[in-house]
Amino acid sequence: MDVILPAKTMIYEVVVSLVSFLVLFGVLAKFAFPPITKMLEKRSDTIRESLEASEATRIEAERLLEEYKTQMTEARQEAAKVIEQGRKIAETMKNEIMAKANEDAQALLVKAREGIEAEKKAAIAELQGSVADLSVAVAGKLIGETLKPEDHAKLIERYVAEVGALHEN
Repeated sequence: MDVILPAKTMIYEVVVSLVSFLVLFGVLAKFAFPPITKMLEKRSDTIRESLEASEATRIEAERLLEEYKTQMTEARQEAAKVIEQGRKIAETMKNEIMAKANEDAQALLVKAREGIEAEKKAAIAELQGSVADLSVAVAGKLIGETLKPEDHAKLIERYVAEVGALHEN
């Protein structure tokens, strides 16, 4: 029966142990538990504040990310506009340069034609003068006499008029 029920000395030990435990618990409750509780509450508050700050930071990061995406989209659109404007300006410049080159080419062609025409007229005039001199010389030999300057001028004018009329036909 000693096993089931403790001996009298053991009951005193249990009571003393229980009283010691209660005294120790009372001392701990009075002096140790409040600072420990206070420290745990402080730590809990710090953790809660950290979580709130991290949530605010996450929200701010998401807002900044959306703002960045918006700015990137706007920058891409602006870059596309600038590229398109550059393309239009380049096309306009190309067209202007081509038009100017065509105008210059046409002007050179007209000038060249005018130059050729002027050279042709000068050559015809020189040729007419040479033909007139030769004709007078031949006519003088055929007639057998020398012509007076007045006759010579009349003959040249008549011959040039005939050659000019032949040339126009």
